[in-house]
Amino acid sequence: MKPVDGNPIALVTGGAGFIGANVADRLLSEGRRVLILDNLARPGTEQNLKWLQERHPESLEFRLGDVRDANTVREVVDRADQVYHFAAQVAVTTSLDDPLDDFEVNSRGTLNLLEALRARSDPPSLLFTSTNKVYGGLEDISLRATDTGYEPEDGSIRHSGVGEERQLEFCSPYGCSKGSADQYVLDYARTYGLPAAVFRMSCIYGPRQFGTEDQGWVAHFLIRALRQQPITIYGDGLQVRDVLFVDDLIDAILLAHRHMPRISGRAFNIGGGPSNTLSLKQLLTLLEERQGEPPEVRFEHWRTSDQRYYVSNVEKFSEATGWQPRIPVVEGFNRLYDWLAAQSGLVPTRQKRMVL
Repeated sequence: MKPVDGNPIALVTGGAGFIGANVADRLLSEGRRVLILDNLARPGTEQNLKWLQERHPESLEFRLGDVRDANTVREVVDRADQVYHFAAQVAVTTSLDDPLDDFEVNSRGTLNLLEALRARSDPPSLLFTSTNKVYGGLEDISLRATDTGYEPEDGSIRHSGVGEERQLEFCSPYGCSKGSADQYVLDYARTYGLPAAVFRMSCIYGPRQFGTEDQGWVAHFLIRALRQQPITIYGDGLQVRDVLFVDDLIDAILLAHRHMPRISGRAFNIGGGPSNTLSLKQLLTLLEERQGEPPEVRFEHWRTSDQRYYVSNVEKFSEATGWQPRIPVVEGFNRLYDWLAAQSGLVPTRQKRMVL
């Protein structure tokens, strides 16, 4: 099933999702051919696919399908010279409601992909996006509350973030399914020599993200504020994450494929790092600065498996490839706000920008 003209093609599973669509657009804009495999189950995927098809009608192929279908996976993998694996069940809450489906998509779907790669005599390189949830709830990290968010008592973690040497402790069905897929990718690289690496990602945000209460919290807060709807916070709002703008993530993903001979078989923590942290409370303040009035907020009990603090130590990937995040929080926030406002047909009113 090679392309009739012999040109290589990049396979993007989940390519109509937030990250997948942005990666596909970058590849297509650089002259690559792209094949997207997506079942279009997540809200916003059809809109993202239409956007891609209008921008790249000649170089984009789309296959409606599911990574749980091993035959479909083999067919698309047989055509690829690179694989970007984003197809996933992405919400902890959904995994708690239906752990079997969560397993089938995240664990079995990834294993189907790995087996298709193993069947080839010339397997393409694979970048798999895992999650920081493989490190569990991080309850052993002592935290102190400040006016704006939690911070570790340990100065080294406060300065550098959580590193890859952290013991794995899968938490929630989602953490288990993504964690097992994470380990399968690393083991297939070691055992079968597949050129494959793993990104354990923190919070990614940016255009083409249709965030919900369950996943994509930065975009979700902005969407609710733009619609003048109340925002629900589970916990106290002092939870802290490092946030990474999607353009910076794409730079990292492309560098990973470029450096695959050296990084194969390794997992890297990827996020904005200690210089790009954001608490829920700080995001609410940014929204107030931007809109001129505070959004309506409601508080509920803590959710299962919600980490109070997680910030990625990105030094290992930086050392391996030279990558560094470039887009600061306030710039990324405003770029996403403007995009969402345009999508909603609302005209944002710029206020004085806050510096975190």
